[in-house]
Amino acid sequence: MTLLPNSAQARDVAYLLHPATNARKHERTGPIVMARGEGIHVYDDAGNRYVEAMAGLWSVAVGFGEPRLVDAAARQMGRLPYYHSFSGKSSEPTIDLAERLVKMSPVGLDRVFFTNSGSEANDTVVKLVWFYNNAIGRPEKKKFIARQNGYHGITIASGSLTGLPTNHRGFDLPLPQMKHVSCPHHYRYAHEGEGEEAFADRLAAELEARILEEGPETVAAFIGEPLIGAGGVLPPPATYWEKVQAVCRRHDVLVVADEVINGFGRLGTMFACDHYGIRPDVLVVSKQLTSSYMPIAAVLFSDAIYQGVADGSDRLGTFGHGFTASGHPVAAAVAMENLDIIEERGLVANAAAMGEHLRARLAPFADHPLVGEVRGAGLIAAVELVADRATKAKFDPVGAVGAWFYARAHDHGLIIRAVGDSICFCPPLIVTAADIDDIVDRFAAVLEETAAWVAAGRP
Repeated sequence: MTLLPNSAQARDVAYLLHPATNARKHERTGPIVMARGEGIHVYDDAGNRYVEAMAGLWSVAVGFGEPRLVDAAARQMGRLPYYHSFSGKSSEPTIDLAERLVKMSPVGLDRVFFTNSGSEANDTVVKLVWFYNNAIGRPEKKKFIARQNGYHGITIASGSLTGLPTNHRGFDLPLPQMKHVSCPHHYRYAHEGEGEEAFADRLAAELEARILEEGPETVAAFIGEPLIGAGGVLPPPATYWEKVQAVCRRHDVLVVADEVINGFGRLGTMFACDHYGIRPDVLVVSKQLTSSYMPIAAVLFSDAIYQGVADGSDRLGTFGHGFTASGHPVAAAVAMENLDIIEERGLVANAAAMGEHLRARLAPFADHPLVGEVRGAGLIAAVELVADRATKAKFDPVGAVGAWFYARAHDHGLIIRAVGDSICFCPPLIVTAADIDDIVDRFAAVLEETAAWVAAGRP
């Protein structure tokens, strides 16, 4: 690709390092520069229109260009554009949002700490739990157990909780306090002939064995996304969460639910904890909280944790953690308006209904010669491409076919996400049945082109 001098593309290549990107490849290809968004569509600076079937990064619940969110930000900017939460200071939007989150969240979550992103939130969870255990006299209880293929962020601590090798390689991660157990993906990891119930039993037994091996007195928490998102859209077996929670309760291990992707309607319930019957000690939310119009995330936690932390802060003189923009009043005001829109427009129910339609439209592709599995829950789904349906053999190298599909989809005006060779869908909660049909029709066209490309030997 030839980049025009002084173009946005050329200046991007000259000055930016992009996340989750091969920097050398990016130098050769340059970026797609997005110029504006409207509803479920975005437009690049050349005027090309795309269906944003990933809601940005799993996050734009109410769609692009929602004027109410713009107005909410402008009103708060005019009133109090910034203030901090340090040393007992606060602002009304921050207080309003904290109260609202506590009242709408699963029972037993009584306090809120604000950060700017899900990564910072999960990093905060680690520090919060470590501080808590120090405060109540359990300084050895510091280990976290997460899952392979789980995604919890990219800071040193949250990146260590993440169970994806691409986020570990080159960074000397994970930290030694972070342990990982098996991924609850039945299609990929069940033994031959093992049903979902037996698979869930085996994973719960593995978790218990790992806790016992490490020593329950050293294991502080188990963290998981109710439905794994960025690891490939992996719904767990039906009884999985019931069984792993029972293990955690037996050994006094906190349950941390990471709903950064799952929360605020994505699974057809306000929280995925409601969908799977999870009663967490800690809940993490972000992304759809403001539809990502403003950066904010929240850690909700139990009163028991709060009391320990509060006592510890009293002894030490402070809780020495926080961010300049923790509970930013503009982000909080946008979050409040965004939650109003989700509730007023029935977007949780719409996600449930449109999710059923999406899965029904995708179901026939389960018989396609390139497809191993079609999966999903609520308004999030994936189609896994395989080299051999009978053996479930992956393509070699993993991800090459998915990357080709991802790039080709842009030519069809469709933005999806390829996780390895799994093609993921996570459209805004405002989608209609006609929008879903359009997404799937475009997907089908790309799938046929991909099948032809694979049959021709991937030239």
